[in-house]
Amino acid sequence: MRRVHVRKRYVRQDIFNMPSYNKVILIGHLSRDPELKYSAAGKPICKFGLAVNHTWKTESGEKKEDVTFVDIDCFGRTAENVSKYMKKGSALLVEGRLKLDQWDDKQSGQKRSKLGVVAESCQFMGGSKSAPSAPASPASEAPSEDPPF
Repeated sequence: MRRVHVRKRYVRQDIFNMPSYNKVILIGHLSRDPELKYSAAGKPICKFGLAVNHTWKTESGEKKEDVTFVDIDCFGRTAENVSKYMKKGSALLVEGRLKLDQWDDKQSGQKRSKLGVVAESCQFMGGSKSAPSAPASPASEAPSEDPPF
């Protein structure tokens, strides 16, 4: 085993050859309506925000809550389904990978970066904070005066 000198510390070189694993699983509510766009090649791209809550109790028993807002990008059939069936407040499970976006700020000239998630799959969790009532089914409507034939 060969050792490599890194910042006045010796680190085993085989650590640098280890495989990496980039997987994210989030459950939350959409923080805004999904935006569906199409690439120049005609592929669907959907962008939306997901609010993920973390709740805990302090030592004194007080309940605390923290919310993290995550930007999500999805593509293809998943993008079309999310934009068609989801809206702000809808519950969603997202599986994907972390992606770092980097750019130069045009106003200040500084380098900027943002960590987001590229969704590989989405599962609709059902229900939402503002779930509309279900539409009346045809069977529950009052019968008409005319016979159906």
